[in-house]
Amino acid sequence: MSKPLSRLLRQEQFAFLARNHTDWSGHLQRVRAFLGEGLQAADPSRPVLILGAGAGLEVPWALAPPRTTGWDGDPWSRTWTALRHGCWPPWVFADLTGGLSDLEAMARRAVMEPWSGRRRDRETARKRLAGLLPSLQPDPEPLRAWIERHRPGTILAANVMGQFGVVAQRLVETRFGGPLGDPDAEGADPLVEAMEAWTGLAITAFLGALRDSGADLWLVHDRAVVFGAGPLDLGPWEQDWTRQLGGCSGLEAGDPLAGLDVPTLLGVETEALARKERWLWPVAPEQRHLVEALAFCRR
Repeated sequence: MSKPLSRLLRQEQFAFLARNHTDWSGHLQRVRAFLGEGLQAADPSRPVLILGAGAGLEVPWALAPPRTTGWDGDPWSRTWTALRHGCWPPWVFADLTGGLSDLEAMARRAVMEPWSGRRRDRETARKRLAGLLPSLQPDPEPLRAWIERHRPGTILAANVMGQFGVVAQRLVETRFGGPLGDPDAEGADPLVEAMEAWTGLAITAFLGALRDSGADLWLVHDRAVVFGAGPLDLGPWEQDWTRQLGGCSGLEAGDPLAGLDVPTLLGVETEALARKERWLWPVAPEQRHLVEALAFCRR
């Protein structure tokens, strides 16, 4: 990974850990229970892979089989896990999208004139990046190579997939020196749309690697991010998550998965899932996440 990407992932992890956790107990209990169930159900004779293992806040490492490997791009993630859980598991420090370094390099080329080293004006840089982005095809080759080499029996994704777009946006904003969106834009913003399309490609490729792995899958991810202080409740499970949310009049909901449906991309019917549940996570004042947890067991 490039130094800017490694630095950004470290900063994102620090920012996450620095948040007020007062209202997180319900979320942490549920995510640890779900991932813990996946770890306990794993075949201990085969490798287990935890993607987005982070600082270990959401992962119950005490339940992990001996051949469990963590994966996180934050260079401090393994150390945080050791301090929290008293273990030093095998670890992979790599970008799960396989495309963030190329995205960062493209953003740098969009902002700077290579012949003069001068910065382009913001609007020119935005248009240039929006036009270039469709040429990028994020490919999680390191993940596919690890799976091919180790043949894990179980793969867990610990709330990482919904972060692909967030990290990509932060990476581009770092190069642009400010927010990605154009506050004066009327209608659709080509750069915002191009970034969402990139996120969709990254998620599709990531889920394709998991689908082809042959492993049991235990996946936790942000299904929606809801902004606003109004009342919000969660009804019975609905395939369409927007129909499950109630009382959200006047609230703004964002989709970190770029409109994609996880079971569909895995080639799995909802009825074939071993587990499916959603819950609300009060991340910060006026910011609540709809968390989705899905388990697909092949045996």
